[in-house]
Amino acid sequence: MAITQLADGRWKVDIEPIKGTRYRRTCKTKAEALRFEATCRSKVIDNPDWSPRQADSRKLSVLISLWFDLHGHGLRDGLRRRSKLDLLAKRLHNPVAAKLSSHAYAADRRVRLEGGVSAKTLNNELGYLRAVYNELRGLGVIAYENPLALVKPLRLQERELSWLTSEQIAELLESIRTRCDNPHVEPIVLICLATGARWSEAEKLKPTSVRKGVITFSGTKSGKVRSIPISAELEAKLIKHWKQYGQFTSAITAFRRALARTSIRLPKGQAAHALRHTFASHFVQNGGNILTLQKILGHSTVVVTMRYSHQAPDHLQDAILLGPPLP
Repeated sequence: MAITQLADGRWKVDIEPIKGTRYRRTCKTKAEALRFEATCRSKVIDNPDWSPRQADSRKLSVLISLWFDLHGHGLRDGLRRRSKLDLLAKRLHNPVAAKLSSHAYAADRRVRLEGGVSAKTLNNELGYLRAVYNELRGLGVIAYENPLALVKPLRLQERELSWLTSEQIAELLESIRTRCDNPHVEPIVLICLATGARWSEAEKLKPTSVRKGVITFSGTKSGKVRSIPISAELEAKLIKHWKQYGQFTSAITAFRRALARTSIRLPKGQAAHALRHTFASHFVQNGGNILTLQKILGHSTVVVTMRYSHQAPDHLQDAILLGPPLP
């Protein structure tokens, strides 16, 4: 049997150009069926190992599931990424992954941007979705190009980094010490101010993380362990706290309430992170070295740390010294 017409009017190709190698396909027209038969016969003559590749009709949700099973499960934020990717696939009406339209993706992105979703969040999602295609292509699960490879991320508007003055630090600590019912808030705040740690890094600390005047942070955003010296006074305070109250528990809500009771007003999303910015800003203002600050904060590149360079005492002073003389 080579080419036969089916009851619904389509044409079925069933050929065996060489013994043991059989190709089948259902085509809409007889001409298409004849072309497929001729292609198979000629290709097999030139290359016996040749095989016609069937169109990949797997849905985007299927690829996301495969990505998670083969790669995403090993990422620290793999479950969170998969959740976001599943929602994205649903918003795009779960298209055939190979036929995902960059135009359709960009249209959905515009609607969400106008609906208040931040450009940074949308750029993160684009990176996650691109990674699905790139990883699966590298693993040989798909054979086609990434359909979003040429989609450009949104341009981000750099935000001013908020940090606390010495007076504001004192006001915040006063609010925590006098009206906060969570005993863990103060030591966590002190750790962030003394080391530039992220709130989550400080909150996860255990008594074994402090030893001989050094705090060691593990499970960090970069995945790297880093150790920061602290004062003997802070070390003693932490040891005493853990003996009395035990290991830290969630305290971010109590911190936000304490902050709200002060006169300090910070941009949305910078409440706890302002403590990290405060350490970095004071460090640079007091003459600290940018490369040292990079290691303390755990930045993978100095480019991120350079955001604080404008606060150095001599920042851009050469603009005055080396510019052209004015009449």
